[in-house]
This record gives sequence, structure tokens and C-alpha cells, in this order.
Amino acid sequence: MNFKERINEFIDKNIESYKEIAKDIHRNPEVSNYEFHACEVLSNKLKEEGFEVKVDVAGHRTGFVASYKSKKEGPVAVFLAEYDALVGIGHACGHNLFGVNSSLAAVALKNVIDEIGGEVRVYGTPGEEGGENGSAKGSFVREGFLDDVDFALCAHPGSSNKLSTRSLAVHPVVIKFYGKPAHAAASPEEGINALDALIQTYNAINALRQHVTSDVRIHGIITKGGDAPNIVPEYAEAKFFIRANTKKQVYSLREKFDNIVKGAALQTGATGTIELYQNAVDDMVLTPLLDEIYAKNVESLNHEVDYTDKKGIGSSDVGNVSYVVPTIQPTFKISINPIIGHTEDFKNASCSEYGLDAIRFSSKALAHTAIDLLLDKELLNNVKKQHKEALEKVNNI
Repeated sequence: MNFKERINEFIDKNIESYKEIAKDIHRNPEVSNYEFHACEVLSNKLKEEGFEVKVDVAGHRTGFVASYKSKKEGPVAVFLAEYDALVGIGHACGHNLFGVNSSLAAVALKNVIDEIGGEVRVYGTPGEEGGENGSAKGSFVREGFLDDVDFALCAHPGSSNKLSTRSLAVHPVVIKFYGKPAHAAASPEEGINALDALIQTYNAINALRQHVTSDVRIHGIITKGGDAPNIVPEYAEAKFFIRANTKKQVYSLREKFDNIVKGAALQTGATGTIELYQNAVDDMVLTPLLDEIYAKNVESLNHEVDYTDKKGIGSSDVGNVSYVVPTIQPTFKISINPIIGHTEDFKNASCSEYGLDAIRFSSKALAHTAIDLLLDKELLNNVKKQHKEALEKVNNI
């Protein structure tokens, strides 16, 4: 029996216990920085399976690193795990399946890696949906957790089996203005209106939308505009997402945002600041060869791959990882009928029997992809070469 057959046998034998974990996480949805239960059940399962586990990493109390190292030298394979839910609706993005899928793939690989050589890790990365201390993969990159990694793998629940797609870079920023309160009727001349400064900023950002490329998406809300109509607002606040094709383009837009805030402050006399309120999210750097390897493994498991090329219009912090190492995030089909992410239909699919059983083939395909790279040094070098070329191209846009 070869390595892939042994992986298949292990996953088939253990799939039911991992389905139970996915259902458990689905029943207990937790948002960014509060995924205590999901972090505990996944990390405990990995510890039970023989991984060395550390919780509260990279500045994220609900993040974890699970690792198993063979005595034989070899590449380092990382499986990325997400397990946060959406505010209000729960697991309508299927992250209850995502974290379990990556964990099962890693455990299956761990059971043969002593004979192959190398190291297998699972990085539990909170808050992919954003929120308090969100987009943890950016922290994992910044804190050096990817420095010695050869490749990173994960797969996201979806309505079809598609390959990785490009995604937009985004800066989640908070704009704050500080003024001076005064009675709006008796002594308005004594006040400095922070809301006026924020509205000037909001309007200037609207005007900026006329002069950006078609890939740019700018959207925001005013989160604080004052306390009472008869008091000159001393504090006003807004949150914006600044998105574009690449992080280089987003940084260029940030300069314009910074200047708008400075200008509004000068016009009104208020003090203005603009800063990230969670990690910046990078665009996805594609490594087509790595996706091709995954696709072949999906097809060898008798599942179809949808090769339709569709540009992603969202953002994911998996992009931050893709700027450092070759990375894939294909989707795996969890519903017979078409479904859209962040909806009740998607939420229901992520705990359906069809959706739960999709973990079986997707975890196999991820583990098989890792096997191909661990066993074939030339193939891995070609993947790394292609990734380097893709990164250079993106950085020159």
C-alpha cells in the first residue's frame, strides 16, 4: 500500500470523529478573538493525535500552532485552519468545515511523514472574517511563523470545486477626528466640529472614487457622529475598507486617504488620525502549478474540478501567506445546489451531511498534494520558482 492509499484509509477510518467536531463548532459559532471553543477542540484533537501544540500565539489568544517533526530531514508543510464565524449569522462561510478539513489532512500526513521526512504543521489562524484582532495570518507572517515553511495548503468550502483565485488587498482603517465641544446655540464659535471634518473627509473620499481604476473598491460607514444636536461634536469616527488588486496599489491609495484626512483637519481646526484597526490583508499571489497538483489529486479521487476562471472580488488573509510561500486556497463543493457565501443557505450547507462528507475527499486531496511535494524535490523546486516569478510580477504592477 503506497502513502496515498494509507492516507485514504486513515481518513476513511477517522472521518466520523472529525465530522462531529465540525458539527460541534457549527453549533457554537464564535467571532474573531473569541473562538475559544473552536480553538480548544481543534488543538486538543491535534494534541491527542501526537502533535506538539501551543495556544495563544502571534498575539492571538485563540490562535495555535500544532507541529510534528520527523527525525528525517525534509520540507515543512503547513495546513492553514480557520474556524471563526460571522457576526449575527454564524458559520455562513463554512469555517467549521475549513478548520477540521485542514486538521484531518495534517493528521493523515503525520501518520506517514516519519517514513518520508520533513515536518507537518497546522496553524490555527483566527478572525479571517475580520473583527476584533482579526486577520491573524498577517500576524503569523509578521512574527516569522512562515520563515522556514516550504508551502502552505488549505481549501475553503464553496459551491463547486474550483482552484485558487486572485483576491483583493485591503486596508481596514479607522478615521478619527478630535474637536472641541461647545453649546451649539449659545456659543458655537467656541467649538471645533469633529463631525464637520469627518463629513469633509467622507465627501472627498466619494470624489476620489471617480479617479481610481476599476479594481478599486472603497466602502465605509460613520460609526460616531456626536452625542446630541445641541452640542458641537468633539469626536467623530468612521471605518473604511480600501481595496485594490495588489497591496502595492492599496498603499498608494492610503497616501491619498492620509492627505484627505490632513486636509479636512486643516479646514476645520480638528485633529485627525487614520490607522489600521486590524491587520492589513494582502492580495492572493497565485502559484498555478501548485493548484494543478491539487486538481489532479481531486480528480484522482473521482471528483470534478471546475476550471472556470473567475476573478475574486473579496479579500482573505490567506493572501498574506501567499506573499511569503507558495500557497493554495481552492474551494471544495459542500452543496448539490448552488449556494452563496454569507447566507442562511451556506450556513445550512456547512452542517449538512453532504457538506460534512466533503471533508473526506478534500482532506485527502490536500494531504496527497503535500505528499507529491515531499516526495519530489524537483517538483517542489519548480513550485517555488513559479511562486518567486509570480511574486516579482505582482510587485512590479
